[in-house]
Amino acid sequence: MNFITRLSAFCLRKSKMQQRHQSSRRPAVPLGSRILTDPSKVFEHNMWDHMQWSQEEEENAKEKVAENSLVKVQREDQDKYEREASKYWNEFYKTHKNNFFKDRNWLFLEFPEILPEKRRQELKTEERSSEHTKINSTNSFLHKNEMFEEGEKYWKKNDGGGSTAVQGYVYNKKQEKSPADNPQGKVCGGELGRLESFPGSDATYRILEVGCGAGNSVFPILKVLCNIPGTFLYCCDFASGAVELVKSHSSYNSAWCSAFVHDVCDDALPYPFPDEILDVILLVFVLSTIHPDRMQGVVNRLAKLLKPGGILLFRDYGRYDTAQVRFKKGHCLSENFYVRGDGTRVYFFTKDEVWNMFNLAGLTEVQNLVDRRLQVNRKKKVKMQRVWIQSKFQKPLLLSLNNPEETTQRHPYR
Repeated sequence: MNFITRLSAFCLRKSKMQQRHQSSRRPAVPLGSRILTDPSKVFEHNMWDHMQWSQEEEENAKEKVAENSLVKVQREDQDKYEREASKYWNEFYKTHKNNFFKDRNWLFLEFPEILPEKRRQELKTEERSSEHTKINSTNSFLHKNEMFEEGEKYWKKNDGGGSTAVQGYVYNKKQEKSPADNPQGKVCGGELGRLESFPGSDATYRILEVGCGAGNSVFPILKVLCNIPGTFLYCCDFASGAVELVKSHSSYNSAWCSAFVHDVCDDALPYPFPDEILDVILLVFVLSTIHPDRMQGVVNRLAKLLKPGGILLFRDYGRYDTAQVRFKKGHCLSENFYVRGDGTRVYFFTKDEVWNMFNLAGLTEVQNLVDRRLQVNRKKKVKMQRVWIQSKFQKPLLLSLNNPEETTQRHPYR
């Protein structure tokens, strides 16, 4: 067989492989379009929407949680996990670096409020023109595989991370600038008010991600923000190793982002910007890592950072999620609060608990729902009941604390 014949045969095989690969791809579908009506077909897809638990299933979950909560972690060890929380997360990022989670590219579908209103409208137009599924700001859970992987490895044995690295985006480094390059920054009250400028002081739309980790939300957001003038992203984590991973990433650029180490449980610790300047706070799988006794204080402090009309976007673990049910005895710290094998901790919320916390902080509900899914492992024939809480809470558009004469404004998210 000569070279031309071999090359033709190779190209033909490659073409057939590509055709088979393309035909096997499953398009993303919106929440509500994959409902399990025939139990015999449960393993035909990886997940099913709007799962209603039977009374027996709910009772079984409650039983297992009650059983795994019988043996509590000893008090001295509980104190250690609280005192050395940052140490355990630093060890986590030292081990896994940025290879544990995939980028959260689903964020813009779940939380379109991350973007300024004008950019949201542009994205909707782009999606319609490309025949993509339209964003539903009330509840549209797409990119399901990525969402299910979020945190899933935590409740598996702590034996290593995934293999998908954070995708990088290259920015123009010449556009970097320091706080001193922002001469038009406002002079604000408090200790920071004496500064003429601060990171992002000349921005008109500001976002804070709390618990940024290795940047799996940061870089998908920056990919979009770098094309929107006047936007700025703050991101913080109390694990210094995580912040270093973000700042050393090739996509990090101080022209659009400021990453800093911060313990949100320390009320006395100042932020590198004044209160009441944020349009959006992103709190995704973070509050559950904090001791329940300290959660309300954290939410109260974050609420002060929002400007009137600003919105806090929340997603975290729900009560009786498979992750909670699968804990073994001896891992329970307190009611619905557990320690994992790597020393990190997790709490499992109810919708009412979330509402109460944010309501006490002076925020009003825009969205607060329980997301129940049935996730299946088709190879192993295993079914898992996943439960998350997803919420959006807004700072009321009342008189500004800094400007008592200010009049009320139109609600920007409805």
